[in-house]
Amino acid sequence: MQKEDLKIAVIRIEGTNCEEETVMAFRNLGVFSEAVHLKQFYSDMIRDSEQRSLTDYNCIVFPGGFSAGDYVRAGAVFSARIKSVLRDDLRDFINSGYPVLGICNGFQILAELGALPGFDEDKPVGKQEMALGINDSNRFECRPSLLKHENRGKCVFTKALEKEIVMFPVAHAEGKVIFPAGKEEDYIDRLRKNDQIVFRYVDAGGNYAGYPWNPNGSIYNIAGLCNVRGNVLGLMPHPERVFFDYYRKNEIGDGRTIFESVIEYLLSL
Repeated sequence: MQKEDLKIAVIRIEGTNCEEETVMAFRNLGVFSEAVHLKQFYSDMIRDSEQRSLTDYNCIVFPGGFSAGDYVRAGAVFSARIKSVLRDDLRDFINSGYPVLGICNGFQILAELGALPGFDEDKPVGKQEMALGINDSNRFECRPSLLKHENRGKCVFTKALEKEIVMFPVAHAEGKVIFPAGKEEDYIDRLRKNDQIVFRYVDAGGNYAGYPWNPNGSIYNIAGLCNVRGNVLGLMPHPERVFFDYYRKNEIGDGRTIFESVIEYLLSL
């Protein structure tokens, strides 16, 4: 596959608000990317020239924001609409090895879909097994966060990441990773053995720490995790907001590697 052949879809609905930054991250690396409304995949009211199929793309992204106003709970409405019209297509997309990225609200959507933690490779979209709950502070948290890269090579979105500690900003009210009561240790053990933990929150010394370094109270300081196959990543912090480093006045930001990694992966297929 050649770079000019790659196509990335950033799927939006009412309330998403980070799609343009995400589209531009891919475009800045010379890859075709577009924001696509969910209705373009199924509605007969969309003009033929604007209709889309998941098979048109090599990677899809669920961006940050507050889809459908986060009514019911964050990501619930967006995921319900995907289940009703795109469940089989999304299952086939993931089974074919194509990558899916969920950032912030997108992570919440992937959890609601049962795509994460994604222990069962044969059922990439299925029963919900985790949730992103209200932050322990009971308020919206918006600040830079430090993340330790823990993945040993499974995740296709971090294969090119050489730094151990990166800075991605967080901006969420419901980012606390929650596993079923009584099964927390089992889940963490499975995630560790399967190399599914991608990022964990740390302090300025690289140590696992509580609030405010862990901005939401996530179990095991989890900030991002992938499915067992490694081609689906859910991440609460925003790499697209640090594609360029406006914090430390450097040209290249820590988030750029997320997008570079998945492009390299796609070019290897």
